[in-house]
Amino acid sequence: MREAIRAEHLSKRYGRLFALDDCDLSIPEGSFTALVGANGAGKSTLLLLLVGLLRPTAGELLVFGRAPHKERTKTMAAIGFVSQDKPLYKSLSVRDTLEMGRRLNSTWDNKLATERLERLGIRLDQQVGRLSGGQQAQVALSLALGKRPALLLLDEPMASLDPLSRQIFLDEVLDVTKEQQMTVMMSSHVIAELARVCDHVVVIRAGQIVACGPVGAAIAAWASQASRDRPQRVSDLEEAVLGYLSMQLPDGK
Repeated sequence: MREAIRAEHLSKRYGRLFALDDCDLSIPEGSFTALVGANGAGKSTLLLLLVGLLRPTAGELLVFGRAPHKERTKTMAAIGFVSQDKPLYKSLSVRDTLEMGRRLNSTWDNKLATERLERLGIRLDQQVGRLSGGQQAQVALSLALGKRPALLLLDEPMASLDPLSRQIFLDEVLDVTKEQQMTVMMSSHVIAELARVCDHVVVIRAGQIVACGPVGAAIAAWASQASRDRPQRVSDLEEAVLGYLSMQLPDGK
């Protein structure tokens, strides 16, 4: 299977602090990967490296065979990115926001972006700043999906949403990504959401990738290392997420 993302000995340092240190990573095309780690583990740094907004300090990072920081324009054309803070222009209407997306992206699919928002009951003439948090998240997702990306990166996109809005958001992600057969990497602290959608897992701890691969194999690798590191370094989040995911596996996986 072809790789969507590959990293070898990837490091990113801020001054004397390593946000990522000697990381190896392989994510196949068409997978839905859960990115797991405590706050400050390095998840957002990895995502910013993937979109080319940061330059690696050392090592190699490739997205569909390209180094994002060297070929940012071509790489970004293949990536849709939704961040936790949803950086939208609150004074614009939804229609003007989509028009901005059209002008900035040569592969823009206005019908896809418009129809999905209308189906969700979000009027195009509404001002973005007057929408609810869940509606703003859907507008941000439409901007990402309207590019028809090959890779969708989601950085805690549902952190501020209520349970119903999170479910609607995630259902929309699943429907569109299956239809377009795109690769997805999502960082989230909501365990049930991760378990319901992912088939691959990447676990980051203190800037190092301690497990990466299909859910079953990643859990086995994590458990092996955790048995050596516990209780000094293993976070409660890792315990909760990997434990929950393991319970969702069919027998023998």
